[in-house]
Amino acid sequence: MLSKLDEIRLLSQCALADNRDAFGQLVEAYQPRVRRFLLNLTMGDEMLTDDLAQETFIKAYVGIRSFKGLSSFGTWLYRIAYNEFYSHSRRHHEEHVENIAALGDVSTAASDAVDASMTVQEALTRLNDNERVAVTLFYIEDQPLKQVAKVMQISEGSVKSLIHRGKAKMRQFIDN
Repeated sequence: MLSKLDEIRLLSQCALADNRDAFGQLVEAYQPRVRRFLLNLTMGDEMLTDDLAQETFIKAYVGIRSFKGLSSFGTWLYRIAYNEFYSHSRRHHEEHVENIAALGDVSTAASDAVDASMTVQEALTRLNDNERVAVTLFYIEDQPLKQVAKVMQISEGSVKSLIHRGKAKMRQFIDN
């Protein structure tokens, strides 16, 4: 993870000198988090996640001069990723499938952690897009409410409501 000072230095090099190596370092630092976020939004579709992550970083590179620093660079990237996911969903009018794709045979010796992870993934599929984004950013990406609200461009109260509804839906699925 980059220090704040390193991040500012790299951002300055990107914006002022169009330094691709500096942007490459930012991509290396943030790509795992952005991919994990998108992977949760796409309900495990790795190919779509790769496409959306690539588009996110392309848009970030092209628009790096528009980054004003009013939020963290990570928050700005999450917002671009969220917009890419939303645009893709809107363009394709895809209904989210209720069941996750078959993940292959899991042996009876598989750990409880794998089962729990699959259950959480299945529960996430029960949420609408906004609930999934809020729950993913807050619980999986460990972002504070204020940052989630910035990414989603809604009030903190709305984020709390989305998280509350999302948790209730997931709890209901897991309990059944």
